Amino acid sequence: MRFLKAKALGFLALWGVWMILTAPWSGQEALAGAVVAALVTFLPLFPTSPLGDLHLNPKALAFMAAFIFVFFKALVLSNLDVAFRVLHPRLPIDPGIVKVQTGLKTPLGRLLLTNSITLTPGTITVEMKGPDIYVHWINVQDSDPVAATKAIVGDFEKYLEVICG
Repeated sequence: MRFLKAKALGFLALWGVWMILTAPWSGQEALAGAVVAALVTFLPLFPTSPLGDLHLNPKALAFMAAFIFVFFKALVLSNLDVAFRVLHPRLPIDPGIVKVQTGLKTPLGRLLLTNSITLTPGTITVEMKGPDIYVHWINVQDSDPVAATKAIVGDFEKYLEVICG
């Protein structure tokens, strides 16, 4: 019963977000939102689903919302950083590939982490081997894996751990 309650809450939360983002509403948009929310909520029930690692409980949904804000903050700050480096030639550009390590165990969690790194200007995920992710960084501040992990991955990983495990 608790499982169904969590799934129902997940569905309602996702459908609610859809409805907020598509206002003013029409019947077609409400139906499309219900279908998408149902797919995202119930598709992870199947063992071969790529979304099988996604947690849809209230805590994970809250962390998803927080992750979106953290990601957009990193996106804006890194865009400004890259723009300043382009416009001000005196700012250092010290490109290199650094190794960062992740504690994320699920394929979906690692996928979301590497895509978040790549979508943030100034960093591109080059390769992933086990817990190690190799990232091209526009301005290597520290090549030590622990320091690089904290600088590049630190903000994203704690949210993705709750969302995907």
